[in-house]
Amino acid sequence: MRWTQYGDHGPGHELLGDAQRVLELGFGTGRHLMFLLERGFDVRGVDLSPLGVALALERYPEVGKSRFACADVRDYLDSTSESFEAMYSVFGACWFTDPHDLLTLVRKRLSPGGRLVFSQPPAIPGCYGPQGMFKGGFAGEPMFLRRYDYTPEAWGELLRAAGFHDVEVLILDAPVAGNIGTLLVRSS
Repeated sequence: MRWTQYGDHGPGHELLGDAQRVLELGFGTGRHLMFLLERGFDVRGVDLSPLGVALALERYPEVGKSRFACADVRDYLDSTSESFEAMYSVFGACWFTDPHDLLTLVRKRLSPGGRLVFSQPPAIPGCYGPQGMFKGGFAGEPMFLRRYDYTPEAWGELLRAAGFHDVEVLILDAPVAGNIGTLLVRSS
């Protein structure tokens, strides 16, 4: 498991602590979910993309539908009665979902002492808050999405406002000096 955009760089699944019951917020290919499942974690994932869910099920048919949910992460967290010891997002839903909505829902579904860990690219200097982008190129019918980019300090404030107390937000340097680092967040 890796939190950065660079292979074999940065911390691994130890950031999840002693958690066993884990939820991935935006599982994409399912790679991280499978990594944890193979190591004995009771892990599930939720992703907005029906195509992504179908591809993950095709790639990992042995896992079964019960571990891969297709839903908006906010709807999933709002409707489930389950709690989790940790939730994580690697360039996933925490980047693409309004934190003013998401963080309170995450906090509500974390077990006491539970952790939220996520990573994404750091904000471009001067470009903070929701940042729009077209999806799938610039031709044809417009499809867009929003990324949520903040300074480490602003992420800390958002997390504390949502009820998190132990908050660490940093930018992990790239393995090559001058390259783009990775925003890494741990909170409980």
